[in-house]
Amino acid sequence: MSELSYLEKLLDGAEVEWKTLGSIAELKRGTSITKKDVIDGTIPVVAGGRTPAYYHNTSNRDGQTIVIAGSGAYAGFVSWWEEPIFVSDAFTVKPHNILLPRYCYHFLMNMQQQLHDFKSGGGVPHVYPRDVSPILIPIPCPDNPERSLAIQSEIVRILDKFTALTAELTAELTAELTMRKKQYNYYRDQLLSLEEDEIEWKALDDVCAFISAGGDVPENSVKGQVKPTNEYPYPIYANATDEKGLYGYTDSYKIDSDAVTISARGAKVGYHTVRDAKFTPIIRLIVLVANKNLVRTRYLNYVLDMTAIGGTDGGIPQLTVPMVKKITVPIPFASNPNRSLAEQDRIIAILDKFEILTNSISEGLPREINLRQKQYEYYRDLLLSFPKSNV
Repeated sequence: MSELSYLEKLLDGAEVEWKTLGSIAELKRGTSITKKDVIDGTIPVVAGGRTPAYYHNTSNRDGQTIVIAGSGAYAGFVSWWEEPIFVSDAFTVKPHNILLPRYCYHFLMNMQQQLHDFKSGGGVPHVYPRDVSPILIPIPCPDNPERSLAIQSEIVRILDKFTALTAELTAELTAELTMRKKQYNYYRDQLLSLEEDEIEWKALDDVCAFISAGGDVPENSVKGQVKPTNEYPYPIYANATDEKGLYGYTDSYKIDSDAVTISARGAKVGYHTVRDAKFTPIIRLIVLVANKNLVRTRYLNYVLDMTAIGGTDGGIPQLTVPMVKKITVPIPFASNPNRSLAEQDRIIAILDKFEILTNSISEGLPREINLRQKQYEYYRDLLLSFPKSNV
């Protein structure tokens, strides 16, 4: 039996009346509070973001509260709070007796994009109580409050179950990912902790064929292109971590070897990763091309995981090529290049396996959570698709 027919069975021919949110709930603004006015405590201060802005010592709303962010980038964002909170740059929805709070919350979640679309204002965007007051909410069996609340309660039970399953999956996969990362870090540290007489610390300048910084964006390029084309087959990388720093593609390349790149500017300074051959670095992205007779590229990347790569103090953190050249890394059996490379290959093979295991969860986690979220949204849409013949 489909969930839609289940809703029809649940209604059992009962009338559905659509009422404006403002007529069946109290929409109440929060109380403005600044950081200097906050007295340190445990009560979340809910403002215009997705997470608490501060923690205060008193509340202005009891638990089981629906909050709609009032301003900023997340204006219109709907959240649910079980515990007492202090509502600031937001407003709350407190349903009257004919409407269950969780039922109202799920319905508003079903309209989340529309709530975001209410944003107005030339500077900081706002969503006001007057914007959401006209929203129509379906009230099943309005002439029989007891039955109406029972129908709402059953819908809430099903949707809350999907919400709980998503939260449970997130917790389980996050815990597994944390364990895998700890395991990976342990074995990496063990593999790279050789006896003193087995390693020699060398400056990157001594083990790299060259170290350079990226320049300007190539003239013939497409920013935002995510896949190679016949016209622009070579990737451009910048100082970023999103999409691993992929800026776009171009028709030529500056680096013809595999290499390690290090972000040299901004909050992610020191972020490093391996790049395949034939790419172009830009905006001072630092490139390390290994001397293949002395060190493997992937080994170099792994040992940099254990290396403090700091930027300049004050202002925007930065790295320079001279700074990177001085960084030292452990090279096993440095006096015997063949033995050294063999040992590096052994270490790489083991760490690659752990990295694959870790990444399989890292990549699978958001995918699995997204699938559960879509499943919740699918059933939410079906369970809240009441007939509108009476509107």
